Amino acid sequence: MIARAAIRPVASRAVARSAVQSRGLHVENTVYNNMPFSYKNKRVFAVKMSLFLGVGFALPFIAAAYQLKKSGGTTPA
Repeated sequence: MIARAAIRPVASRAVARSAVQSRGLHVENTVYNNMPFSYKNKRVFAVKMSLFLGVGFALPFIAAAYQLKKSGGTTPA
């Protein structure tokens, strides 16, 4: 009984809120236009993606090596 009374106001707010929702951006879902970047040239896309992911993966290791070198610690290279 108490749980039902607590759920009713939340449900009524959700219905009122969903009617007002709107997007600030309209995107036509056509071929090659469903992603926020271009991937028409697959080789260029593969190089860019590999570079982006590779830098993101290597950055913590580069930072750790720099900090060890700065502090006078030993690095394996």
